[in-house]
Amino acid sequence: MDLPNISFREADGQVFLRCEPAPERLPVDSAALHALLAQAGYGDCLPHEEAIASAARDCSTEQNPFERLVAQRSDAAIQVQIAPDEMAAEVSLSPARGGKAATMEDLMRALVEAGVMFGVDEAALLRACAPGSGEPVRVASGVSPEDGHDTVFEEMIPQAVDRAPQLDENGLIDYREHGTIAMVQSGAPLMRRIPATAGVVGHSIRGRVLAPHPGRDQPFAAGLTGAQVASDDPNLLQAAVSGQPVRVKCGIMVEPVLRVAEVNMTTGNIHYDGTVQVDGDVLQGMKVQASGDIVVGGMVDGGLLESGGNIKVTGGVIAHARLRAGGSVSARFAQGAHIYAGTVIALDDMALECEMQSLNQIIVGATSPKRGRLIGGSASAMMLIKVPLLGSAKAGVTQLALGANPELEAKYQALQERIAKEKSIEENLEKLLKQLTAAGDLKGLLARVKASRAHAVQVWGQSLIEQAELEKQIALGRAAKVEVSVGVDGAVDLCFDKLKARLRQEFGVGSFSVDADAQIVFIDAAGDAVPTSS
Repeated sequence: MDLPNISFREADGQVFLRCEPAPERLPVDSAALHALLAQAGYGDCLPHEEAIASAARDCSTEQNPFERLVAQRSDAAIQVQIAPDEMAAEVSLSPARGGKAATMEDLMRALVEAGVMFGVDEAALLRACAPGSGEPVRVASGVSPEDGHDTVFEEMIPQAVDRAPQLDENGLIDYREHGTIAMVQSGAPLMRRIPATAGVVGHSIRGRVLAPHPGRDQPFAAGLTGAQVASDDPNLLQAAVSGQPVRVKCGIMVEPVLRVAEVNMTTGNIHYDGTVQVDGDVLQGMKVQASGDIVVGGMVDGGLLESGGNIKVTGGVIAHARLRAGGSVSARFAQGAHIYAGTVIALDDMALECEMQSLNQIIVGATSPKRGRLIGGSASAMMLIKVPLLGSAKAGVTQLALGANPELEAKYQALQERIAKEKSIEENLEKLLKQLTAAGDLKGLLARVKASRAHAVQVWGQSLIEQAELEKQIALGRAAKVEVSVGVDGAVDLCFDKLKARLRQEFGVGSFSVDADAQIVFIDAAGDAVPTSS
């Protein structure tokens, strides 16, 4: 393109257009000047569009020579963006316009100036330098700390009985039947302790060290009966005696096992610190008291069983027998018996005229879905009573109580009293602290008072956490219900905490519970709510 008397010159990277009048020159526009710039070797420079447009107009009208800045060389521009948490850095690159392109060295220098000292990705830097790269590129990443793991206790004998029942999200205990007694021999490995770890240190991109939270380390529980730490391995727990392994917090105990053919007048009453296995029956008037489990292969005919663990009766429980277990009680059936369980009462067949109390649930007829029944007597459970057929028109009133746990309530009341005392101690220390601060610490008591108050606040705080957990457990009782898979026949009195209902009509398959309006309702198989008469 030939535009007479229009030329360009460069000074310090700036490109100037010089124009002198030329009558024979054709009209000039911006496109013509852009083409002329490219022809002169300045096509890659950064154009000043407004100046070019102004120059194009003046080239056609101005009668005097003029010079105007129309473009300039621009080096590549580097912007470094650092995340607020200093765990990532991105580079945005504005390409060069006739100036110097960005190099790896330029990018590294920009990162150093921004304070980036750790986690630089050289491959990402190469991508950022590539022609046509306009998007932000992550070029540095920090490393988050890895928190340590708490101590893990791995059982080496999967058949160990667990004496610490766990609640599910519905407040029910996952009942597992232990019908036989697992045995280990002296010296057998019981549990492997995997110590807590300290964790792995992390780093921000600016080199700041990020400390991990170390895992909580726990030793084997102290005083594990029948177990000992191996002499050559402080993380291995072994059986010190032969007996039944029992899982407890942070360890396994081994309870010695006493096995007898039958409990009668010949054997006498049994009082045993461990687990008792009776192959036959426990007869009228006889007692079996054990700190561990009691397993009866026959019937309990009027006997008394007291267990710190679970009670399992293969046969029935009859003739005013009395059973009390810290854990669960299970039997084929019960008639005229008194049964207490700290967790679950589970009867395979039926319960007739019994007095039963469980701190979690009562399940009757689990293996007899059509024949199982609960007739007469009373049954009390915090969360659930489940039975195919409830009551009988030929029997007296069957009384059910749900939603209450006397042990939890007693524990909560005692905790409330303890919290009040702890709060009073904290308040008295706070008053003393203010007095010493105002009057002067002449006897040097201030530091000790501060420490005592800090400890009191910590103790009080832990009690409040315990209170919240207890309240959570007690609140689960509001979801208590009675489930019937066949129906209700005869007279049944229902009590949910302080709410009562007298059932004097037949009901089919469904469940009884308390609705949002604090009314006892029956939910039938179709999901419809039917009010009960109170």
